[in-house]
Amino acid sequence: MKSSALQKYSLFGGLLAEQIEGILPLLDEESYEQGEEILVEGSPNDKIRFILEGRVEVVKQGVVLYEFSEGDAFGEMEVLDVMPSAATIRTLSPLRVIAISNKALREIYKYDLKTFSLIIMNLARDLSRRLRYMDDRAMKDR
Repeated sequence: MKSSALQKYSLFGGLLAEQIEGILPLLDEESYEQGEEILVEGSPNDKIRFILEGRVEVVKQGVVLYEFSEGDAFGEMEVLDVMPSAATIRTLSPLRVIAISNKALREIYKYDLKTFSLIIMNLARDLSRRLRYMDDRAMKDR
């Protein structure tokens, strides 16, 4: 994966190419087939996964809440609050992601506090956007 390809995504927004190059060795690339459950509601998770290709659905108590595709991240809630998975994430197509583990985040924190801070700020922004979307959706359903 090239750093320039990642710069266009919100999770890596504001990061310079050399900052991304510095953390690339800490990131893992994962692939999944259609229909796989990557996270299961109530189970532990220690990775943020960022979608490079494909789509997933977010399912809570059997209800599909949302779909994510290229550029979206999932699993950040469990990494940030260290709680079990809030929902099941199931692939809707073959999927390719970059995974950032808790351990990798700690290494980024030690290695480059500015890069760590930007990644966490970008996650917060993405979560805020998602919360606004869900709030708007809840108001429309009334």
